[in-house]
Amino acid sequence: MKLLVAVKRVIDYNVKPRVKMDGSGVDLANVKMSMNPFDEIAVEEAIRLKEAGKAEEIVAVSVGPAKAQETLRTALAMGADRAILIQTDEDVEPLGVAKLLEKVVADEGPDMVILGKQAIDDDSNATGQMLAALLDWPQGTFASKVEPGDGSVDVTREVDGGLETVKLQLPAIVTTDLRLNEPRYASLPNIMKAKKKPLDTMTPEDYGVDVARRLTITNVAEPPKREAGDKVDNVDELVAKLKALGVA
Repeated sequence: MKLLVAVKRVIDYNVKPRVKMDGSGVDLANVKMSMNPFDEIAVEEAIRLKEAGKAEEIVAVSVGPAKAQETLRTALAMGADRAILIQTDEDVEPLGVAKLLEKVVADEGPDMVILGKQAIDDDSNATGQMLAALLDWPQGTFASKVEPGDGSVDVTREVDGGLETVKLQLPAIVTTDLRLNEPRYASLPNIMKAKKKPLDTMTPEDYGVDVARRLTITNVAEPPKREAGDKVDNVDELVAKLKALGVA
């Protein structure tokens, strides 16, 4: 089985984003960037499937600027076999990413595409679903367990009512949730080996995909600061305040 894993370069989850002074977006200057945490889970799951003998090759792919090579090298150091960077300085929307991945799938012919359920920068939670629609492939989203079978894969997914297991005929799309696994750290020897692994660079024009934005950002603002709560001296006062708020 051949696996294709999509990864995205985002602001590191430990960094507090800063809004530009003109409100046009998030300031990325001199900000630490890293792989989207949900995509790390996707890479880890692909590696585990390969280690279990369920997959033979893992191809990591990313859409972004030249510096996204660092993110792909991280995926290679974790255990991916080779990588593809679709280089563009444009901020590509989920639909554009899905269209590019559709072209990569046509070239690579994977049996399964694994993506993080969402990116922590825009929280769109849309690329995997859009890719499944474009390819007309079955999809298992919010996966907390993935069990490949003979020509199929069982995906246990997290839903509002608990857990739901779906059986997908391969090829299929799987998007990963937090409880699927805990990603490994790349060891120093593997980081050195990753520098020699193949990394091909393409452009959206090579695939004939228009990635122009369809959405316009009108304004970006910091969330309002949380106001201090009220202190109460006893339970009776607490109950009275809750009744006044209509919650008791």
